[in-house]
Amino acid sequence: MDKKSLSERDICSKFISPAIANAGWDLQKQVREEVSFTKGRIIVRGKLHSRGESRRADYILYHQQNLPIAVIEAKDNKHSIGSGMQQALGYAEALDVPFVFSSNGDGFLFHDRSGTGSQVETELRLDQFPSPAELWQRYCQWKGLEGEAQQKVEAPYYDDGSGRMPRYYQMNAVNRTVEAVARGQDRVLLVMATGTGKTYTAFQIIWRLWKSRQKKRILFLADRNILVDQTKNNDFKPFGQAMTKIAKRQIDTSYEIYLSLYQAVTGAEEEKNIYKQFSPDFFDLVVIDECHRGSAAEDSAWREILEYFSSATHIGLTATPKETKDVSSITYFGEPVYSYTLKQGIEDGFLAPYKVVRIDFDKDLQGWRPPKGMLDKNGELIEDRIYNLKDMDRNLVIEARTQLVAQKVTEFLKATDPYQKTIVFCDDINHAERMRQALVNLSPERVAENRKYVMRITGDDQEGKAELDNFINPEERYPVIATTSKLMTTGVDAQTCKLVVLDQHIKSMTEFKQIIGRGTRINEDYGKFWFTIMDFKKATELFADPAFDGDPVVIYSPEGDESPVPPESPLDGEDGITGGMPDQPGDIEFTGEEEGKKRIKYVIDTVPISVIAERVQYYGPDGKLITESLRDYTRSCVQKQFASLDDFLRRWNDAEQKKAIIDELAAKGIFWEALAEEVAAKRGQPLDPFDLICHVAFDQPPLTRRERAEQVRKRNYFAKYSGAARQVLEALVDKYADTGIEHIEDIKILQLAPFSQIGAPVELVKAFGGKAGYTKALHELEEQLYG
Repeated sequence: MDKKSLSERDICSKFISPAIANAGWDLQKQVREEVSFTKGRIIVRGKLHSRGESRRADYILYHQQNLPIAVIEAKDNKHSIGSGMQQALGYAEALDVPFVFSSNGDGFLFHDRSGTGSQVETELRLDQFPSPAELWQRYCQWKGLEGEAQQKVEAPYYDDGSGRMPRYYQMNAVNRTVEAVARGQDRVLLVMATGTGKTYTAFQIIWRLWKSRQKKRILFLADRNILVDQTKNNDFKPFGQAMTKIAKRQIDTSYEIYLSLYQAVTGAEEEKNIYKQFSPDFFDLVVIDECHRGSAAEDSAWREILEYFSSATHIGLTATPKETKDVSSITYFGEPVYSYTLKQGIEDGFLAPYKVVRIDFDKDLQGWRPPKGMLDKNGELIEDRIYNLKDMDRNLVIEARTQLVAQKVTEFLKATDPYQKTIVFCDDINHAERMRQALVNLSPERVAENRKYVMRITGDDQEGKAELDNFINPEERYPVIATTSKLMTTGVDAQTCKLVVLDQHIKSMTEFKQIIGRGTRINEDYGKFWFTIMDFKKATELFADPAFDGDPVVIYSPEGDESPVPPESPLDGEDGITGGMPDQPGDIEFTGEEEGKKRIKYVIDTVPISVIAERVQYYGPDGKLITESLRDYTRSCVQKQFASLDDFLRRWNDAEQKKAIIDELAAKGIFWEALAEEVAAKRGQPLDPFDLICHVAFDQPPLTRRERAEQVRKRNYFAKYSGAARQVLEALVDKYADTGIEHIEDIKILQLAPFSQIGAPVELVKAFGGKAGYTKALHELEEQLYG
């Protein structure tokens, strides 16, 4: 057998899999092949989106289900034994596994990340692959798991029989936490970006600790009633009768899993000791959701509960660990055992990327000073000073400003999709009500269809709060627009929210990340792949802060009466760019009211407001600014892939299928249709991807598909064929001229007209002497087309 002629798959099935099986691995239960563990980053250009490539490991080896310990990267035998190692090390780092192998079928190169072996890399024969027991012992050594702790980490995951697997980072978070608890760590912090499934992760942690009887009685604390109910009815449902929600300040000690709003176990002085109906050692485990909101502060209500149940293990979950001079999650819990950031979630394709439309108003940036003795709408004498952005909607209400924000939001919705779920974050309840009225008056036809088109959803409004479930339900059309202040900043799982409007002074990075998180969930069934942030209070300048970790794909600032919708081509950025991000966040931090001084909010209905400022910025997959047009982006992308025109031509001609190169570049963010339209607008006829690359990236004069087809006909290339074979080739050239190279490379085209009129697919292939002859003729035709 000539190993060099075998494909990578053949190497796997004939050499690698048998070697693993001979070492004692169960191929059914412990080995998974071709595992895609990310989704592929969503790339946004204008109104279009595509997905980049997912990360795929050739083999992942498990000690048991959901407990991975090794990765193998396979290559065909034309490669060296270690040529897959660097790729495999990247996968191993993401998957949190210590043992990494690369193989070409001759043997294995073994890389030990655990430091438990005598050397880091060793070459092994095929019959020297380590056994499951050997790698498990070394894994436990790496993790510092001894004696009983080894059995504790083998506690199984919950399996509902549907084949649902936790995502790789959820698995990492669960395993790291269970391992920390097994080693006796009693304070554990998990940091996971909003929208990455913190509650499902918490459920699996609790299930494993509870089912293995390591933790018999468990308290799960959340800060919003809706979070407790969502948790009980969804992710925690498998706990069934063992679970209860603490309500009406009633305590029943016969359950094992308790869900509670932390306000339900604290409160007024006489009620404050309700939780003391439990003995201090009643709970073995306390899990605190959104732990940045309370437990981090020493004088918070949650802290009292944690102090009381101090003998229990405490696990904190948050997207945004709070770190200020007064408050610290890390001081209490210690460094996170695992972190999964917004940036990583976007990179992996599990979270939605976003564009930013930034709109600045004249009075916000230039300031406004009242004429001497001016009274506001309510007859209050306006204090003589300069008012600017930090005063808007806090100390000063300019009604025209509220109107202009609502107008820009309405324009955006009308130009894109009037029914896309939208959250407008306002400074307070009064501001949210004014915004609701303005939006209602700007969309009378939509409100006539359904009065709930715009709703204020704030803590004080029962009818609005009652609509929260409908707002977050993808199947419910109404409400479409929710105006709010604080109620929807955390824990609201709005999967189909496509527009987040910031007309609120954002006080901290924590709050900013929580608000951004309202839009980061993806829902492919409802066409939600990315979302837009409209910023009226410069909150998005926080993107410039080093503490922010998930850059937007575009920032666009319309000027004057320009549409709030970013232009179709960011892409035309030749002269829309006015510079990079500012170095420091601007006027977005503010202090509370001065001690003992009443704050008056002046309301003015006579001052006009207008839009000023312009900034257009695009962010690329690496998080850096893209300020070029679609053509420029394509040029730089292609030139990273191919060193020169000759290099591209060689790769193109060598490719078994040209579609592979076209798809590879699409995964890097090249939108062929948009690029073809842009270039064709100047040329008059559509171009083939081959000509688009040669023209845009290497400045070659392009030919249209029809011109290429005509050249082949003039050369009389078909003369050496006759009968059905010649008819097929002539029809293939016509099809190429009409639809492009990708279609003629697919053999299924022979089932369609006009081929079906020449003969059945089997007969047509036979006219070339069989499939090999047909494939050879097709490759020759491609050589003629691109010669």
